[in-house]
Amino acid sequence: MTRRIAVIAGDGIGPEVVEAAIPVIEAATAGARAAESPGAEPIPALEWTRFPWGCDFRHETGRMMPDDALDRLADFDAIFLGAVGRPDVPDHVSVWELILPIRQAFGQYVNLRPMRLLPGVATPLAGRTPADLDMVCVRENSEGEYAGLGGRYDEGTPDERAEQTGLFTRRGIERVARYAFELAASRPRRLLASATKSNAMQHAMVLWDEVVAEVAADFPDVEWRPYHVDALAARMVTHPHTLDVIVASNLFGDILTDLGAALTGSLGLAPGANLNPEGSHPSMFEPIHGSAPDIAGRGIANPVGAIQAGALMLDHMGLHAAATRLQAAVESVLAEGRVRTPDLGGEASTVEMAEAVTARL
Repeated sequence: MTRRIAVIAGDGIGPEVVEAAIPVIEAATAGARAAESPGAEPIPALEWTRFPWGCDFRHETGRMMPDDALDRLADFDAIFLGAVGRPDVPDHVSVWELILPIRQAFGQYVNLRPMRLLPGVATPLAGRTPADLDMVCVRENSEGEYAGLGGRYDEGTPDERAEQTGLFTRRGIERVARYAFELAASRPRRLLASATKSNAMQHAMVLWDEVVAEVAADFPDVEWRPYHVDALAARMVTHPHTLDVIVASNLFGDILTDLGAALTGSLGLAPGANLNPEGSHPSMFEPIHGSAPDIAGRGIANPVGAIQAGALMLDHMGLHAAATRLQAAVESVLAEGRVRTPDLGGEASTVEMAEAVTARL
């Protein structure tokens, strides 16, 4: 019995952190397998298949991935992504030719982004501790402001204009809101914040508010309230201890989660999951730091974001013991503080950081 994982290491530091993280994920799975009780269901092996897609592939072929890429990915249990993009390829090209087609074709309508201050990591928020900062954002991942609707008109003339149309559907809002409320109901504080801007966006965000309120009626044990997204961003800085689960549209969630990652000490620590909750297609897991071309090839990128993305992946595939073991090892190494990459104020290399987590396992 195996779990088949497609690996798209991508560009910049993507290959560095992915190749450092895979042995750590393997070690966590092997450790959980060795510790399993007699008679328990066997923990499956992991089978990794690498695909050389990204900006190099585009320079060779004219495409970020081949025409049959989605067909080839569809049979895997999960996708492990490193990073996409580099300076000589416009960001909108790399994103729209690889990441967004996968998210949309595979129904990965939940982008799950934990934002936790881990033990031993310094936050830019003075006086805050891990008990004050433990949030998770459920970002709508398939429509909204990134639906791709619109265009540019009268290019090169004084009347040139661009139109970017957000697409919000009752079905799309309802399913992501329900996922967020279910998550909030499973967490100790049972709090949910909904990011909106219905005072200015009188069509899309009014629909968002109405549907979220309708879903909330099914979860009387969850305390919730809408926040204008600008006020919510400020609250994340001034009162992070009052926030738990955040549900947001594609654009709002994208912005808020990078803020949240910065508050937790480093973008290099943050994982993300693009989930198909029904399991009809593979989900995709990635660190959220991007390709970071300024440090690519130097061997100093923090692999913890990729390792924690691996923990999310194991948990999603039902390998809960391995995921718990992996997350605990990460937190133990960070709490000790002996091994740190430069983004955390240390001098450890990518490989040394990953090896420290493996040793702790």
